[in-house]
Amino acid sequence: MAQVELKMPKMGESVAEATIIKWLKNEGDRIEADEPVLEIATDKVDSEVPSTIAGVLIKKMFNEGDVVKVGQTIALIGDAGDAVSAPAAPAVQTVAAAAIAPAAPVAKTVAEVKAASNGSSRFYSPLVKTIAKEENISVVELDAISGTGAEGRVTKRDILAYLEKKKSGSVSIPASPFTEPVVSKPAVETVHAPAVSVTGNVEIIEMDRMRKLIAEHMVMSKRTSAHVTSYVEADVTNLVIWRDKVKKEFEKREGEKLTFTPLFIEAIVKAIKDFPMINISVDGTRIIIRKEINIGMAAALPSGNLIVPVIKNADRMNLIGITKAVNDLAGRARANKLTPDEIQGGTYTLTNVGTFGNVMGTPVINQPQVAIMATGAIRKKPAVIETPQGDAIGIRHMMFLSHSYDHRVVDGALGGSFVRRVADYLENFDINRTI
Repeated sequence: MAQVELKMPKMGESVAEATIIKWLKNEGDRIEADEPVLEIATDKVDSEVPSTIAGVLIKKMFNEGDVVKVGQTIALIGDAGDAVSAPAAPAVQTVAAAAIAPAAPVAKTVAEVKAASNGSSRFYSPLVKTIAKEENISVVELDAISGTGAEGRVTKRDILAYLEKKKSGSVSIPASPFTEPVVSKPAVETVHAPAVSVTGNVEIIEMDRMRKLIAEHMVMSKRTSAHVTSYVEADVTNLVIWRDKVKKEFEKREGEKLTFTPLFIEAIVKAIKDFPMINISVDGTRIIIRKEINIGMAAALPSGNLIVPVIKNADRMNLIGITKAVNDLAGRARANKLTPDEIQGGTYTLTNVGTFGNVMGTPVINQPQVAIMATGAIRKKPAVIETPQGDAIGIRHMMFLSHSYDHRVVDGALGGSFVRRVADYLENFDINRTI
């Protein structure tokens, strides 16, 4: 049969490239249709690339650790004995230079000038370009950053380290065709991590790739947003009684377990409709109001790491649809079967810390969102019950809701009112509801 090119698949609108982690097949190995050939990783998720046909792996076009653009040929598949008819693609492709004349005496950012505008042929990933745009780093500055990636490529870690040095005033901004040389001023006091002693009875392990990304994302979020957390205690007795009453019949009829998470998400979606300014992002001094309601749900993995799959257009789903989406995404997250597109595009995030027996938490905002809610464990507690005959003490199912929000754009009135509204929807749950 004719040789078939196995190409790097499209993995979401904002994903333009992926790194080859591991080849699962060697040249000459037999491959069945839909059988995984290699493992790849983006900045979002790891996944496998299956073969589109049955045949033999004739040629690997890239090595492990290489970064490959979406649509590039990564392997040739054909019959045993086929000769390789295409040369191997280079591990790193360069961007052709383009001459751009300055229009004004100001520094051009990466968003305004292609990476080759100053005669450079250096390649920058979309992620690095995005960070450079957000931080207003000129192309000349970017070219001056030492890269630790393949072929000297600037990685996310490199550009974040440069930004830290820039804030402390320990780097000089290089001259460009558009600006005079400037030495950056320290924006904030530099905080140095404390030295850690490794003597004595210790064990040292290296963070895996996902943990490194999580660490960077969490620190970036705290550095970006002014975090404030509001708390509300909710009486969810009706909700608990209703779920206990219908969960067996629901599972028998729908083939799905009815957990509390879909019920929490349903209440959050209703509250977002009441308070749309929670469903926003910040771009410099601009506020972007999201018209879609896409709820991220933090899920713990067997490895101990964390991932946040997203339920797209949750406001268009009924409780059955939300439940099926929650169970599907959670199951495939634990099995490492999520696609990159399924962990992107979230507009608000829920983390259920009650799963671990915690009564409350102070969650970190999942950038570029502006708010996140943590739901605590539901516990039986004595509480005051208001009745027409007067107040009484009763045993109620109580839980805490913790709402962290970005105080740059969400004030206490909005942040506090939102979490109170979510609690109201949970407390006023219809105990006679049918589904």
